[in-house]
Amino acid sequence: MTDGGVPPLRGRRRRSVRWRFTSLYAGLFLASGVVMLAVVAAFAGGSLDAAPGPESSGTGPGSDWEGAPAAALERIAALEHQLAAAQDRQTRQLLLGSAVGLLVMGALSLLLGWYAAGRVLRPLSAMTTATRRISADNLHERLAVGGPHDELRDLGDTIDELLTRLEGSFAAQRRFVADASHELRTPLATMRAAVDVTLAKPGPLPDQTRVLAGRVRTELDQVDSLLDGLLTLARAQHELPDPEAVPLGRLAADALAAQRQPVERTLDDGAPEARVRGNRTLLRRLVENLVDNAVVHNEPGGWVLVRLRADTAAVELVVENGGKVLSTDQAAELTRPFRRGGPGRTGGTGSGLGLAIVAAVTEAHGGRLVLHPREDGGLRVAVTLPRTPGPAGEGETA
Repeated sequence: MTDGGVPPLRGRRRRSVRWRFTSLYAGLFLASGVVMLAVVAAFAGGSLDAAPGPESSGTGPGSDWEGAPAAALERIAALEHQLAAAQDRQTRQLLLGSAVGLLVMGALSLLLGWYAAGRVLRPLSAMTTATRRISADNLHERLAVGGPHDELRDLGDTIDELLTRLEGSFAAQRRFVADASHELRTPLATMRAAVDVTLAKPGPLPDQTRVLAGRVRTELDQVDSLLDGLLTLARAQHELPDPEAVPLGRLAADALAAQRQPVERTLDDGAPEARVRGNRTLLRRLVENLVDNAVVHNEPGGWVLVRLRADTAAVELVVENGGKVLSTDQAAELTRPFRRGGPGRTGGTGSGLGLAIVAAVTEAHGGRLVLHPREDGGLRVAVTLPRTPGPAGEGETA
């Protein structure tokens, strides 16, 4: 909002601070005005008491007016009384005018205090807006507060230093995940090759050797899948490469068609050509992870329902599935890496990165992820992403 305007209903914390400055300014003004009015009243009352009345007009015995005619004395007394009454009216008018002026200036002090507080807090408001705009994807931005070297600039410089440290920490973490994942692929490939060579040797092999080699290969595939998930997670948190218009409906249909586990799958595609702007690979991984999570963490012979809805501003992808009953706290934990919601949701497979990758990809695309446990068991996951206009001839609404 602009300075001098009516405070908005939103942004209550900023309004509260501004109102406190305004109240302090107006209170100090009113207090000083009341003190000034009390001083004026005290001096005005003193001059009124000093005014001569009929009793002090010098008409008593022994005065110089003792021989004056009675009519002259009465006239003088009347004039003195009129003078005292006029002074009294003048004093009351002065006090009344001062009180009215104090009330008017009190109301004006509220407006002036509101404007002055806005001027003082304007740099702080700009810093708040800039800080809210900065996220993990644009930690390179800085507040760069200008102006004199005062307390506000010191605060801005402190926040910039904090952002610099955060940027370095985030970059180091992403580099570590990416480098570790890449470095671990070499020994994994070596172990996989050793298993393949062992199984390819001529002649019969003991059954124990074949079983052990199969287990090792399964574990290697699991670790390789884990590393791939870590790379995807680090990539989604780092940048959004090669953005394009991607139809979520087609990705959802492909993900459902690729599932081979015995579960009923339904695609309620209300917006088949609804597109979002982003990286196709990351968005495909998002949809596949949602469908995989719904299929794997399900009950035998369960069901999976995928809905796609769109309006002019956003596209919503909803994936629901049956399964065990989850609490709200358990559902909230599922987006954290390596969390599977307890032994009942492990299914013996999975790395616990599926929904964590979904959350990272959603955040990288400026979307919103909501997990809600179903009352009769299972989970409802809703991903809302900003919509981008598709090519001519495609439907615009669901």
